[in-house]
Amino acid sequence: MPEFPDGEQCRLLHAMDIGVWLPRIAMGDVNGTGQQSEPVEPDWASLESEVTGCTQCPLHRTRTQTVFGVGDRQAQWLIIGEAPGADEDRQGEPFVGRAGQLLNEMLRAVGLSRERVYIANILKCRPPNNRDPHTDEVASCLPYLRRQVALIQPRLILAVGRIAAQNLLDEDQPVGRLRGRVHSFGEPENSVPVIVTYHPAYLLRSPGQKRKAWEDLCLARSIAGAGTA
Repeated sequence: MPEFPDGEQCRLLHAMDIGVWLPRIAMGDVNGTGQQSEPVEPDWASLESEVTGCTQCPLHRTRTQTVFGVGDRQAQWLIIGEAPGADEDRQGEPFVGRAGQLLNEMLRAVGLSRERVYIANILKCRPPNNRDPHTDEVASCLPYLRRQVALIQPRLILAVGRIAAQNLLDEDQPVGRLRGRVHSFGEPENSVPVIVTYHPAYLLRSPGQKRKAWEDLCLARSIAGAGTA
């Protein structure tokens, strides 16, 4: 059996610019710790592939396709809604139809376009009859969203609607009580500010609330910082 350099020898050989061949099993153990190095964070392609083939909850049986997300993967703003509807399920893209058109107008009002933000949902599959997501469905899907947040590293999350806000913030209060202030999502050391606002579908039914939504967008813009809109 050949003898392979230990950790100290590796460091000395590297210092002398001498290449060292190590067996594949030892590649993660150049420090002599006996432990493999941490796996590399999956990239967008592998994450999207996982979502496309996901069968972790019963929604995979009734979906037409998953709705992964769309937009700039280095965006400063991450827009998060609740779950795909019928149009989204058919097209594979979040926030299409009349609600999507209103969201586009809301973004333009603060100097943004759909192409300059990233848009995703709490759920990647449509619940039957557009019902509210079940707890187990959210538990299955939220890790995918967390990984998207980690890959995007947005400056701000805009939580659109009750379902998105309550699940992101682990709250049970209505949007009216959650909006108007800054929340956070993630671990304290790398948390992202969250602003809550009304869902465009709700604003289509209650146009009198659009002024409040505009106030929320102005707050979001102030938190994201100048030059990001």
